[in-house]
Amino acid sequence: MEFFKYQACGNDYVYIDCFEKNVENPSELARKVSDRHFGVGSDGLILILPSLKADAKMRIFNADGSEAEMCGNGIRCVGKYIFDNKRNLQENIAKIETMAGVKTLELIESSEKTSKIKVHMGSPEFIDSFYLEEIPKDISNESGIYLSIGNPHFVIFCEDDINEIDIENIGKKVQKSRRFKNGVNVEFVEIESKDNIKIRVFERGSGETLACGTGACAAAVSAISKKYCNEKVTANLKGGKLEIEFDDNEVYMTGEAVKVFKGEYYD
Repeated sequence: MEFFKYQACGNDYVYIDCFEKNVENPSELARKVSDRHFGVGSDGLILILPSLKADAKMRIFNADGSEAEMCGNGIRCVGKYIFDNKRNLQENIAKIETMAGVKTLELIESSEKTSKIKVHMGSPEFIDSFYLEEIPKDISNESGIYLSIGNPHFVIFCEDDINEIDIENIGKKVQKSRRFKNGVNVEFVEIESKDNIKIRVFERGSGETLACGTGACAAAVSAISKKYCNEKVTANLKGGKLEIEFDDNEVYMTGEAVKVFKGEYYD
């Protein structure tokens, strides 16, 4: 089976063009290809499918086989694939169907390997704000923000350097909280300035990743809403930078999508 490997801010997935082929058990395949020793190695699997209401449809499967509603970094890579390979598009605009709705992508600039793409992520849904016992008080003394930007997120503003946090231990405890019936992505955020935030992400089904596009949006929107930051923020993640804008209750994310290689997977 032919596959493509793309990454965006180090968030790497295996992509399969399903316009003319079918994947029988994507959850099982996701677990196999994601294995970094016995498979291709990735944060998960993304299928690129035909859509009745957009230029393409994406389905996202985490490394543990669970399906996610949306992936901000993944959708930019789907956009790059569509811009590079499907020619029946309006110039520089593509619409991608997800479980979180149809998203509009704008191609800003492109080369054979790398494209810069802006995604209209839609409006955030603020769900609640509360303090969790699972979060030590020396890490954060304020309530975390529970919101959705396609995926559920819990944003924690930290007092000190987030690189010193035991994200594996705390992230697992937060995800197991009864507050989050369908699991949650956890963002640990350090405010660097009015225009910059630093983020570490612990994702459902994958653990800590180098970046999370929807997580960066959730963190930026939360920081802007609390007046910690201006309406345009640079999100600094382990895998790179994303530009997040929050304007008139709409979120826009701009970043690169990089084609790494294509190959043949023998199941």
